[in-house]
Amino acid sequence: MKIVGISCSPRKGKTTFYALKTCLQAAEEVLAGLKTTLIELSDMKINGCLACGKCMKVLECSQEDDFAKLIPILSDPELAGLIVATPVYFGSMSSQCKAFLDRCVMFRRNGFLLRDKVGGVIAVGGARSGGQELAIQAVQMAMLVQDMIVVSEGKPTAHFGATLWSSHPDGIEKDSFGLETARSLGKRVAELASKIHR
Repeated sequence: MKIVGISCSPRKGKTTFYALKTCLQAAEEVLAGLKTTLIELSDMKINGCLACGKCMKVLECSQEDDFAKLIPILSDPELAGLIVATPVYFGSMSSQCKAFLDRCVMFRRNGFLLRDKVGGVIAVGGARSGGQELAIQAVQMAMLVQDMIVVSEGKPTAHFGATLWSSHPDGIEKDSFGLETARSLGKRVAELASKIHR
């Protein structure tokens, strides 16, 4: 069983990466043998969808970019959960996140390959209330269109997802509330995935 985390920040190894890494580490604590993979889109060139229609016929895209590397990972039958982490830009997801989600249309068009996968979302904002919930809901809408099972960050707060504050005066490492939501999200995704996909 596998859970994949996608960091949709253009900034490699920064706060969104840290939040997602924390989340996936918590997921691993839930289930022995769980495999997690963290992918940073900052390392990749992923264009927006062109709506060319090629992927309506085959699990391929007409564009030759780095999204091709993600196709076998996200279509793997062992995939049980997908956690998307995005920074908040102008009150919503990053452009990298939007391009990634749009290109995932191919999985819907080729037999709903993400159906019943557990989906969780992390948003990292520059302020404590800097648009994290709106960004999370926007990503969740794309997951619902894939017929995924979308979860909150679970107990004890159980809101929309993990919300972190990148501009904490002492750094994101000291955002105890935010990091707890990230850990809770990882556990929630792993717990539900293990019930559905074992």
